[in-house]
Amino acid sequence: MPVVADETGIDQLERVDAIRTSDHASFVEALARLHRNEARLSSRDKWYLRFLDGWEINFAGRYPEAELVLRDVIEHSADETLETRATALLMNNLSQQGKYAESYALATRAAETLPQVRDPLARFVLLANLSEMLTFAGQPELGLKYADMMVSEVPPGNTPCQALVERVAALEGSRSLNSRSPELLKTIDICTAAGQPVYADTVSLILIDRLVDEGKFPEAMAAVDRLTPTIKATQYFPHVMSVATQRARIYFQLGNFSEAGKAALEAVNMGHPGDVDDALRGAYRVLYLIEKSKGHFADALRYYEHYVSQDQGYLRDARVRNVAYEAARQHFLTEKLETEGLSKENRILRLQQDLDGKAVETSRLYIAMLVLALLSIVFWMVRIKRSQLRFKWLSACDGLTGIFHHQHFMTEAERALRTLEKRRGHGCLVSFDLDHFKQVNDTHGHAVGDAVLKHAVAITKSHLRRADIFGRLGGEEFGILLVDAPCLQGMVIAEQLRAAFEVSPLIIDDLVVPFSASLGLASTERIGYDLSPLCRASDAALYQAKRAGRNRLVVHGDTGDAGTLPLPLPFGLPARRGTA
Repeated sequence: MPVVADETGIDQLERVDAIRTSDHASFVEALARLHRNEARLSSRDKWYLRFLDGWEINFAGRYPEAELVLRDVIEHSADETLETRATALLMNNLSQQGKYAESYALATRAAETLPQVRDPLARFVLLANLSEMLTFAGQPELGLKYADMMVSEVPPGNTPCQALVERVAALEGSRSLNSRSPELLKTIDICTAAGQPVYADTVSLILIDRLVDEGKFPEAMAAVDRLTPTIKATQYFPHVMSVATQRARIYFQLGNFSEAGKAALEAVNMGHPGDVDDALRGAYRVLYLIEKSKGHFADALRYYEHYVSQDQGYLRDARVRNVAYEAARQHFLTEKLETEGLSKENRILRLQQDLDGKAVETSRLYIAMLVLALLSIVFWMVRIKRSQLRFKWLSACDGLTGIFHHQHFMTEAERALRTLEKRRGHGCLVSFDLDHFKQVNDTHGHAVGDAVLKHAVAITKSHLRRADIFGRLGGEEFGILLVDAPCLQGMVIAEQLRAAFEVSPLIIDDLVVPFSASLGLASTERIGYDLSPLCRASDAALYQAKRAGRNRLVVHGDTGDAGTLPLPLPFGLPARRGTA
């Protein structure tokens, strides 16, 4: 992009800023030209250029280097708009580096200062990063709230593309999308028409992930082929790695192991030492399955170790993000209460100074008595409330696993089935039982057996939706009511769960405890909405799965050997993508 000779420095910088994501190659060239003429820029314009440098370094995936630049802008630019934009980008940067505690502390304070941000662009960027951070922390409802604010506050001269992308990301975080969702397809069209390839690619990668999970592999490969040239042109690091992993996954499902291996190795070679990334997790899994199918067990074991490390790191990061968000929020609330408390104390002291000595003593006495009374009331209210919550939890949940116990599961399932029947929805009841669980207890002890049960529950929860009902029916037997799930969708979810058990052994120190499960499924489409017949049908299917050799799913009413359904395993969401 040529720089016009009679433009001021700020005009040049704003023109360069406007093409960051729409024409990244020209943006990089324009940055270089601005640096050659940096001596002519004012002090404010030099800081603006410094911020754009930080944005580009972060875009290229050099996060530690970008962090230093962004902190420099925040501390020394003395420009409120630049400080806000740099703070928003630093939140994303710290998250990409795994510094979640600092990242969410920054996000919590930024959310509090949002009403004071007046610059439209700075406010828009801050909303975008808050939406992404909250979705990333497992709070998609809050992420959607900030995305909707973005849609209503698009700065003049800008398109709604980025706001719609954040909205799609929040909906994806809540598992509300499929490959035909209008929000998904409309956002791709709007961002493409607006000349925003980075954002269009972000949503296109989500679409590919939905196509793969739905088993539409030829459509997914066609989408990858269409997307690859634009990703290579933008050179946005997370997208380059993600598209390579998606290509590997699809080739593997299509049986082309040679091309699948090449694409997976391409993704692996792009990773940095110590990276924990969803794309790396998917690539290592493909390599492990390829080597296993060839009988190369040494190489398969090596790739499997990498896959397990990435998988556990990914799950650990998800937990750490959630904990970091909650800790940051609680810490901020505590500080706010302390500040408000100090302010109130100061006002009381100023009032006391205006009173004579006797009035002061009387006031202090009354205040002390009131505080003691209030503290006593608050103390007992807190104790009563905690006891109520504890008793309520104990009355509904299993003490070991934390999910519904048998009686409460049956009550909730009965209520959900009645609701489904009224609106003519469909549901599936899945019963599953851990195979040879007695051998685990006999071999490793009951403590390890309990750990296996908790591990199986954690895996199951990661595959369920918010509306699904999950309970422990007794021992190693569990039940799931999949709400608003036709039979075919229930089969997909149940088979994905079975496959996840098979490839996710419990690892405690140097001990690896593999396990599997047999599953039986009964659908309201065939049985109806009465819970008792559904239970008998799913139990019958479960026992049929055990008699047929275990580690399989059997659907009640199917004929022949149900075996293990040839459905794709879930690989999770695409890697998180940076936000402007």
